[in-house]
Amino acid sequence: MNKPLNIIFLGLSGSGKGTQVGLLKQKLLTRQKVYESSTGEMFRKLKETDSDAGKGVALILKQGGLCPKSVALSLWINKMLWDLKEDEGVMMEGSPRSLWEAQGTDEFFQFMQRSEHLHVVHLRVSSEEITRRLLARAREDDTEEAIKARIAYFTNDVVPVIEHYQEQGCLIEINGEQSAEKVHEDIVKALGI
Repeated sequence: MNKPLNIIFLGLSGSGKGTQVGLLKQKLLTRQKVYESSTGEMFRKLKETDSDAGKGVALILKQGGLCPKSVALSLWINKMLWDLKEDEGVMMEGSPRSLWEAQGTDEFFQFMQRSEHLHVVHLRVSSEEITRRLLARAREDDTEEAIKARIAYFTNDVVPVIEHYQEQGCLIEINGEQSAEKVHEDIVKALGI
């Protein structure tokens, strides 16, 4: 049996990661099972709980902030440790968001014997286009101030992660300012599927 593909999507909030995960998942389901992990979605579910963590997440998201890296890493790793099956490929979005998280991600994929089948897709979208998209979707946490903070965070913390995966030779750069269909086509071509 061929080892399933494991794909991490990186990009600014609003770059189309969720859309591309959905499109690629449909394509991959014809050849492998897919385990999907969205850090943002996990945080949104956690905020709906009555736990201390849920209340903390709700406050951070309301302010347009970012949840702690250690919580993000532990959320998805814990879930995958219990749920991920050998024949499932992984599709992740929203993590890793720092070099520290990237090191934890690398360690996890090595432990799970999935490192050599790991691909990191970076959806490249300009700050101006991101601002336009996020203001248009009008989500509660998409204020101009919050968007500027996310862009600054991405530049300072996530860009080094992208460079880390480029050095490892598993980074795929995609122009995310094209139509969703063209972005998907470019990803499929780059992955050779």
